[in-house]
Amino acid sequence: MNIIPPTQQPAFQDTQEQEIHLRDYISVILKRKTTVLTFLAITFLTVFIATYTATPIYTASSQVLIERNTSSSAIEGGNSYYRWDPDFLTTQFELIRSTDVTQRVVKQLQLDTKYRHYFFSEEKEGLFSFLSSFKTGIKDFIKGFFSSAPEGSETNTEGSGLLIANEPKTDAEIIAAKIMGGLSIKPVANTKTVIISYSDKNPAIAKLVTNAMIQAYMDQILEIKLASSNYSLQWMTSKAAEERKKLEGAELALQQYMRDNDLVTVENKLAVYPEKLSEFSSKLSKAQTEQQEFEALYAQIKALGENYDNIETIPIFAENKVLQNLRDQIFATEQKIKDLSKKYGYKHPVMINAKAEQALLLREKKIEVDRIIDSTRNSYELAKSREENLKQLLAKTKNEMLNINERFTQYTIMKRDVDMNRVLYDALTSSIKKASVTEQSQEIKIWVVKKAEFPSSPSKPQKKRNLLLGLILGLFGGIGLAFFIEYLDNTVKDGKDVEQRFDLTVLGTVEELQGKDEAIESHILEHPLSPLSENYRLIRSSLLLSSPDHPPRSLLITSMSPKEGKTSTTCNLARVLSQNNKKVLIIDCDMRRPRTHSLFNVPNSFGLSNYLTGDTKKNPIRPIPDEKLSIITSGPIPPNPAELLQSRRMQLLMDETMKFYDFVLLDSPPIQRVTDSLTLSAIVDGVLLIARSGKTTYDMLDSGLKKLRDIHTPILGIVINGIIRSKKDSGYYGYYEYYDKE
Repeated sequence: MNIIPPTQQPAFQDTQEQEIHLRDYISVILKRKTTVLTFLAITFLTVFIATYTATPIYTASSQVLIERNTSSSAIEGGNSYYRWDPDFLTTQFELIRSTDVTQRVVKQLQLDTKYRHYFFSEEKEGLFSFLSSFKTGIKDFIKGFFSSAPEGSETNTEGSGLLIANEPKTDAEIIAAKIMGGLSIKPVANTKTVIISYSDKNPAIAKLVTNAMIQAYMDQILEIKLASSNYSLQWMTSKAAEERKKLEGAELALQQYMRDNDLVTVENKLAVYPEKLSEFSSKLSKAQTEQQEFEALYAQIKALGENYDNIETIPIFAENKVLQNLRDQIFATEQKIKDLSKKYGYKHPVMINAKAEQALLLREKKIEVDRIIDSTRNSYELAKSREENLKQLLAKTKNEMLNINERFTQYTIMKRDVDMNRVLYDALTSSIKKASVTEQSQEIKIWVVKKAEFPSSPSKPQKKRNLLLGLILGLFGGIGLAFFIEYLDNTVKDGKDVEQRFDLTVLGTVEELQGKDEAIESHILEHPLSPLSENYRLIRSSLLLSSPDHPPRSLLITSMSPKEGKTSTTCNLARVLSQNNKKVLIIDCDMRRPRTHSLFNVPNSFGLSNYLTGDTKKNPIRPIPDEKLSIITSGPIPPNPAELLQSRRMQLLMDETMKFYDFVLLDSPPIQRVTDSLTLSAIVDGVLLIARSGKTTYDMLDSGLKKLRDIHTPILGIVINGIIRSKKDSGYYGYYEYYDKE
């Protein structure tokens, strides 16, 4: 192999621009077919569920003739010839879909009352309501962001501070907006007829709204005509507006007067005041009697002063249950002291305790007496305060009763003005209605050519079209997702890509074992003629030809990160090297996470770590039964693996083993984790890198190669594990599989 000097080898080589063929795209699609099919299945299933669970929409259509009424123009004194107006139909379309017309439909059909449940069904509450609110909020935000009001524009009423745009919509306005969303108006080509359609989930509602829309449109045209043609109607309307203002002013004045004089229920107050006077008088008499009783009791207590014995004779004290209980306890204690005095002296502890108990009871009795005295004083003051309050209420009620007649008289005068203004306003309103009904002339003729019929089948969803679109969207979306994932995939995929990026020789690839129960470490022994065994033979051949002078005898086998297959590669490579009657030795230099001993089922109690620490009592080399292999296990895990591997005893071990073995393979830890592999690379003929397809990233490989090339390590090449064999490659290996089973 033509090896570039390490100083001249680039750490990363840019991929040259190459022509991309159609087969490259097909290869990516076939490689990511699981992603494509999964996305296709999810998309198609989503469209299928959405289509077959969507509420069917029914469309009712009616055909209407709309043209100018030239005869009405002649009657009114105008010219009878036809004037072409290119914006005539467009203007009528806008009138049909206007808010006034749709609100007329809502009012005529009672959609906001009688049929409200069709537009505000319970099923819309929950997720659908949330999605609708979220969508509406986003639209309002975008509209407000791009159409903000300029400075100085009035967006709120003067003095109120409330934005008009933020006022909540009524049910009728919401339903009208929904009708506008489901309304469709299309002119028939080369005619004056128009097709008016309305779509709804209820076919009956669709028919009703479509027919009502025409009637509402006709009413709107008539109203426009009446509002702009009759002078007398305008005069009466303006006069009615003046009378309405007078009526509103009189009503506001009456309401203000009632509010200022508290006459909201003036008729009831006239009957209530006598009852209130009688009630307050009765309560005052009771309060005075109660106050006198408490005053006499409190005076009696104050007269006795601190003579508690006489105070207790007052009924309120004598009848108190707490005092009665304390007196009984004091009497019992006195009897106890008399009895004890016959047995003990006054200084005896029993006597002292009895007297202490007596003193405590006397103290509690005094506290209870004081409490009753305070309660009596508070009751007396409260009764006195209640008497004063009742006197004030009685006086206030008398004054209010004297003023109520005068206020009621003024209220009657203002009420009469309100009634008179209302009679005038109602008369004008009635005249306006009569004049509106008698006005018959119209400028536009509207004829219903075809009324809307009950739709028998839904117009939406269109199942075949939706399923076809879902299939197309899922297919192209899956292909796009496959290319996007392929673009983001930064892992090693095949040998060709690695050679182009890093100028690194790929000695061979190892395919992924498909059987779940098969172990790659023993596969060569069990299936010597399998495709996997052939992969390792090809690696052996490439490795023996990797050096121009002589095949490398000592190899360091390492990887970028754990679980990339370096240990299994070491074992299988050792087996294929030994098949040519060569002596092969495996040294497990991974003294941090050793695994080689478990693959060959040998003990690990004595091994490389014992030898490197100076323990030479045993031979660390163990022959593998039934194989031309030997192994030096890692031994017990030491605290300083890096120091042991760079010691002189490791160099001496390599020198001695090279005398007796044709090949020595060193299984070392990953480069990215520790520096053990970099240390061992100085005592071998070359380094064999192991990468795993779909796991080892280009960044990891670039970083590891840079570390090895910085110390001028001879890199023999790289082996890529985990290659997924495509079906087109299985034909050639089928012979080996068949032959292996014979």
